Amino acid sequence: MHSPDADADAASDAARSFDLDALRERVLSSRDGEVSTSIPQLAEADPDLTALALALPGGTVRGSAQADVAVSIQSAVKPFLFAIALLDTDGEAMDLIGIEPTGEAFDAIKLESGTGRPPNPMVNAGALLTAALVDGDDADARSARILAGLSAFAGRELEVDDDVAASEHLLGDRNHALAHLMRAEGTLDVGADDAVAAYARACAVLVDARALAVMGATLACGGVNPVTGERVVPPIVARDVVAVMATCGVYDGSGRWMRRVGVPAKSSVSGGLVLAAPGELGAAVISPPLDAQGTSVRGRVASEVLSDELGLHLFGRARG
Repeated sequence: MHSPDADADAASDAARSFDLDALRERVLSSRDGEVSTSIPQLAEADPDLTALALALPGGTVRGSAQADVAVSIQSAVKPFLFAIALLDTDGEAMDLIGIEPTGEAFDAIKLESGTGRPPNPMVNAGALLTAALVDGDDADARSARILAGLSAFAGRELEVDDDVAASEHLLGDRNHALAHLMRAEGTLDVGADDAVAAYARACAVLVDARALAVMGATLACGGVNPVTGERVVPPIVARDVVAVMATCGVYDGSGRWMRRVGVPAKSSVSGGLVLAAPGELGAAVISPPLDAQGTSVRGRVASEVLSDELGLHLFGRARG
């Protein structure tokens, strides 16, 4: 009988020898996509920045050229915010936030009809609420908790870009609108400005491709960081987060993503893309030019290649 463990072992073996720099050169020729201009710091991003990394269950982390170049994590923080909120609320966050895809923009001013809940934790409304649900008496305390949690996922101390955080807070009009709407619906218990401040600082955490790949691998390994050996979240939290990444992580492109790539992922406007292949590995691509859904163009192509050549597609594995 065919063993799923054999698939995982084969993927790990292939990942250890996979030529990340060759793939980087292959996708670097793409000139498609546009760099985000939502805040000045993102508009100044180098459109040629392209970095890839893989993190394996045994703790091996491999990166291409530029894999140590840091960017703000932006929306790729959302799965990890959700995980921290689930941990800190003993799972109650699952009842306070929907888990269905929206088919709308990530910052749509919309809540669930009849409940006032955010549609899912991968859109901005959901991320604002998850940032407000983590432990802490005020925005500063919650921000510190979030930074510590993200650092545990990454296996090293991460830092916040204060200038990016200030821009996110100052220019995040739609986030302020969403926070006030949730306050009006009775969904958000903290002040609207406090919720936006905590989320803005979460988005401004700096990561490189290596750190982001380890974060993805921590989810893929059931909540255990493969580099440090630390259990960051329980298996059920990792499972639930990865499930929502699969259905909602690439917004209204999630269905196409899962058909073609078949690996749960989360995109971001900084060009960061984190993948969690359950039981197999974590991967990351950072490349700022984005497609219409806000996903890195080179990241999408690189992810398709990784999925095909490493056999990562969840629904493409042989059975029998």
